[in-house]
Amino acid sequence: MEKRVMTDSKRRKGLMAASALLGGVLVLTACSGGDDKSAGGGGGDTSQAKSDEAAAKKSSEAQITITPKDGSDNASINNSAAVAVSKGTLTNVTMTTEAGKTVEGALSADGKSWKPNSQLERSTNYKVSAEAKDAAGLVAHENASFSTVSRAGSFIGNFTPEDGSTVGVGMPVSIRFDKAITNKAAVQKGITVTSSSGQEVAGHWFNANRLDFRPAAYWKEGSTVTLKLALDGVQGASGITGVQQKTVTFHVGRNQVSYVDAKTKQMKVTQDGRVVKTIPISAGSPENKTYQGTMVMMEKFKQTRMNGATVGFTDDDGKGEYDIKDVPHAIRLTSSGTFLHGNYWGAKSIFGSANTSHGCVGLSDTKGANDPNTPAAWMYNNSIVGDVVVVRNTGDKTVSPDNGFSDWNMDWAQWKAGSAA
Repeated sequence: MEKRVMTDSKRRKGLMAASALLGGVLVLTACSGGDDKSAGGGGGDTSQAKSDEAAAKKSSEAQITITPKDGSDNASINNSAAVAVSKGTLTNVTMTTEAGKTVEGALSADGKSWKPNSQLERSTNYKVSAEAKDAAGLVAHENASFSTVSRAGSFIGNFTPEDGSTVGVGMPVSIRFDKAITNKAAVQKGITVTSSSGQEVAGHWFNANRLDFRPAAYWKEGSTVTLKLALDGVQGASGITGVQQKTVTFHVGRNQVSYVDAKTKQMKVTQDGRVVKTIPISAGSPENKTYQGTMVMMEKFKQTRMNGATVGFTDDDGKGEYDIKDVPHAIRLTSSGTFLHGNYWGAKSIFGSANTSHGCVGLSDTKGANDPNTPAAWMYNNSIVGDVVVVRNTGDKTVSPDNGFSDWNMDWAQWKAGSAA
């Protein structure tokens, strides 16, 4: 009995060993990918290499390049974003912000490149996904993400007039920077303003944040003015770099200059030097005189609210001496609050005979701004932003050149002396 048990035990161990060996062969065969003719593990590695080589031969030859490279930060908002391909053509490009907003772009006619249609935003994360095909139709993919220059480390200039606009002959090019500029010469060098009339144009710094451009005399009527901002990468101050690269053009309309005489209480509107309209007015009262000097129409409102408290006219309770919620046909002349506007609340007899306002120039009008036959309506409808208004004989001081677009109250020598170029 004992001998037979030993024999059974040996038999079981033999079967287990055989089973293990067989299992090892099965595992080896399954992992190697070879057949029963392969010679051990070496044959399996050779087969895998051949398989990888075959897969590589089937990959697209198209080579996609996304700029800026993946992971970049402080990227330019102008020319940094682009996709290009060699040995193939782009079939799809998508660009989105981190919030999921799509950035519209344009593919070149030959399908070799793509770029956004507009300037990017500062301090924004972008993702780009691109797809291309080679001559054999095999597809390649590429992805990248980057962030643009921070607001804290960059500056931009908000400019007026707007691109494509038509303005009056007195409209200067005015640029307001969102950061104080200390390297004024470098920044001004990156800005050019030219006119189709050939007029010499010079810049003048009013302060560290404002730079205006104008010719010696008013723009030539019918001319085209071009503003070029080449500030991308220009250092405006320590740690502050420009990001703009833009060209703006605007058209100068007819030459309209209006002359307000507070003594005669009349306004003569001229076009190309010829008087086309004389309008009775009521200027600032002796206690609240209207600024003298040359002013430029800044903006127009068919109706607007005027509250004396916003410009320092308050009563003993701190409330505005006046608060008119529907002033008709209002045209702003200064940043400080001088307007040329309609007046429906005053007696009709004051126009042309008495100066009664708080400093504005009033014209006869009706409530609601819907009567096109009033003097104020005519003035409003026949004026554009940039038209000139010259105010005389008020007895007050001359308006400061930096109050609105009153640049013309500085002679040419003084103007050029304020240039950093």
